[in-house]
Amino acid sequence: MTTALYDPRIPPREACIVGEAIDRWARDNPDKVFVQFADGATWTFGQLREVVQQTALGLQQLGVKQGDYVISWLPNGADALRVSFAINYLGAINVPANLAYRGNLLAHVVRNSRAKLIVLHGDLLPRLDDIDCAALTQGVVLDGAPRPHKSLRLHPAEVLAPKSGSLVPPEQPIEPWDTQMVIYTSGTTGPSKGVLSSYLHFYTGGAEPFRYLTKDDRYLINLPMFHIGGCGILNYMLMIGGSIAIVESFETGKFWQVVRDTGSTSVTLLGVMATFLAKQPPAPTDRGHGLRTAIMVPLAEDAPAFSQRFGCDIYSGFNMTEISTPIMTDINPSPISSCGRPRRGVETRLVDENDCEVAPGTIGELIVRTDRPWAMNSGYLGNPEATARAWRNGWFHTGDAFRVDEHGNYFFVDRMKDAIRRRGENISSFEVETEVCAHPAVKEAAAVAVPSEHGEDEVLVAISLAPGAELDPADLIGFLIPRMAHFMVPRYVRVVDLLPRTPTQKVEKHLIRAEGIVAGTFDREKAGISVKRERIGVRAS
Repeated sequence: MTTALYDPRIPPREACIVGEAIDRWARDNPDKVFVQFADGATWTFGQLREVVQQTALGLQQLGVKQGDYVISWLPNGADALRVSFAINYLGAINVPANLAYRGNLLAHVVRNSRAKLIVLHGDLLPRLDDIDCAALTQGVVLDGAPRPHKSLRLHPAEVLAPKSGSLVPPEQPIEPWDTQMVIYTSGTTGPSKGVLSSYLHFYTGGAEPFRYLTKDDRYLINLPMFHIGGCGILNYMLMIGGSIAIVESFETGKFWQVVRDTGSTSVTLLGVMATFLAKQPPAPTDRGHGLRTAIMVPLAEDAPAFSQRFGCDIYSGFNMTEISTPIMTDINPSPISSCGRPRRGVETRLVDENDCEVAPGTIGELIVRTDRPWAMNSGYLGNPEATARAWRNGWFHTGDAFRVDEHGNYFFVDRMKDAIRRRGENISSFEVETEVCAHPAVKEAAAVAVPSEHGEDEVLVAISLAPGAELDPADLIGFLIPRMAHFMVPRYVRVVDLLPRTPTQKVEKHLIRAEGIVAGTFDREKAGISVKRERIGVRAS
């Protein structure tokens, strides 16, 4: 017998393992629709099992085995769904890559992931030409034709739809504590880190905070499936036998029509999404859409008005890739701007730099631990130093500053680290600075967050120039656009003689951040330089 049978904190395999859940629902409820695609096509649980098994067979015939890392680099849609589930069906580890990755950041993810195989959209293939592909030896090109590559053997999409062969089950049972995915999250003092997430990590992140969802709900996935906000709730809806709707991305003007067309009952509204919807002119179509609940992060001041106008209940909470939504509000919460209280099964503390608990009302770093083993991340792939820094004294350190009121409500205050959050994306100041400093005219750089008129962050980079060099900030932006993800490209550029430093020569970013946008700061938006997300074609079903 396995340990799980003796420990009530560990759910049975069929409740938290992707392959077991797919098999269970295909057996018990084969005709129920699991996924509604944007073009109106659907997959029932029975069809889901067929397409996942076929895709898994194709991957297996390419040599994928239990425990292997496989990169999936695909936009939201049928291919991303079947490939992700098929990787896990084999007991392999899915490594979803951000569609905006390119250059050094892409090379780091490829190298750090240890993957030998990548499944990617054809539009992304040229980006592999410019990087060291490390351990990668094979690629499967979907929605595009393979071509010769300097180091990869590229296969057409047909290899994931084999006409013959039998699927060989994993050599060992897939256990709840086995790694299901590696999701890359931005670093602040080094390259992006690959978060090791077990099946229990994903399960707990849904089963505990999202207890209000049932098998009768359909969750609208409008966040990328390479982010925890997209893949996490998708995974949980599979576990409870609910359903999902998948669209490529959030679009304000189309949102309520998408909700109606897909029959969605719940959604996550991240960052400025809720604000954009609330600013739309009132319309007769504001009601009668079927949306019952929404997670609003952060909880906006107009949340009650949003709930009243659109007729849906609001929740909020705090999460990051490494944890499992340890703080959650009640329905239609108060006070506004609170993240809520610790959920069942979680302990939280606010501490100083020595891990000593701070006095009530004092701002401190949020640290977390859970009573269920493997309910949070298992560390960072290939980065024991970062793992040790985060997991100190038996607690996971979030790096975020909070305060708690006399009623136990938690309030997010600021980032204790130098990450920047823009349009729902976490941006590593380190990675921005690395690319900026690649320009021959730049001596050094410091990237910080400054307030946006939309309520999130914008990126400001302060630079000093190499001796004798001159640089037009617009030329720097032009240099960065092909090298960086669109959301990382700085909006503001400030040229300074010297960056402020401490006596130990550390850059004092807090001084740059406090000064903000001073006279003479270049604003690329005012200069008419627009940087937008590259739309990757997707085959819906």
